[in-house]
Amino acid sequence: MDIEVLGPLSVREHGISIAPTAPKPRQVLALLALNADHVVPVPTLIEELWDEQPPRSARTTLQTYILQLRELIGEALLQGGDHATKAKDILVTLPGGYRLETRGGTLDFQELERRAGAGYRAMDAEDYAGAARRLRDALSLWTGAALADVQAGSQITLEVRRLEETRLCALDQRIEADLRLGHHRELLSELTVLVNRYPMHESLHGQFMLALHRSGRRGEALNVYQRLRTTLVRELGLEPSTALGRLQRSILMAHPEPAAAPVPDSVGARLVTR
Repeated sequence: MDIEVLGPLSVREHGISIAPTAPKPRQVLALLALNADHVVPVPTLIEELWDEQPPRSARTTLQTYILQLRELIGEALLQGGDHATKAKDILVTLPGGYRLETRGGTLDFQELERRAGAGYRAMDAEDYAGAARRLRDALSLWTGAALADVQAGSQITLEVRRLEETRLCALDQRIEADLRLGHHRELLSELTVLVNRYPMHESLHGQFMLALHRSGRRGEALNVYQRLRTTLVRELGLEPSTALGRLQRSILMAHPEPAAAPVPDSVGARLVTR
């Protein structure tokens, strides 16, 4: 079974789609796909479908959705010429929940993590060209917003946020690698879009400041800092990180800039996105 969630949902058995068009069965499949080869408890599925107000028939209705998915799997198996495998062996019922078996198939979000990990290791080894190439390769797996065509409840929303954070981290490091390779001018248009999309993301703003400064646009680099500071103070009551403040002062005083944009003092705490 091949699963793609880094864009519209795609779940294929023997190359044949098993994704239903009805919103709630599609929602069930999406959550099972995000947790492929792991058990998803029944209460988790019910919470995803109905939040905190499930109907009395929630378990029975969920079972109906599971049966519908198995029918689609069964049809795909027959069309693929696989008469030995049963749908219930792929969408497995276990004590307390259900598990979608991939049986050695591909999962794009696992491939994203594998490729991004190779990029991070290249960064650690100061192989910036290799890192940029590997991270660009990882980011190419995205075909749109994660599960953009799936109705999302609380569980899928959390998973989509996690995937987006993974994408942002890979993007941040790919830009960092490109900066270290001296590609600051080529990055300007991309960073212009990104800082508007993520108005409180400090690392992206630092990278934009550095790229502008290196391109001879010192005043614009300082304006980027001021806009970020205004946004952080207004929205969160926070000043920019000390690392970003040092970069701002370095640009203001025309000191030699660092080789790359500064990392905020507490990455996890200060990577604020909308």
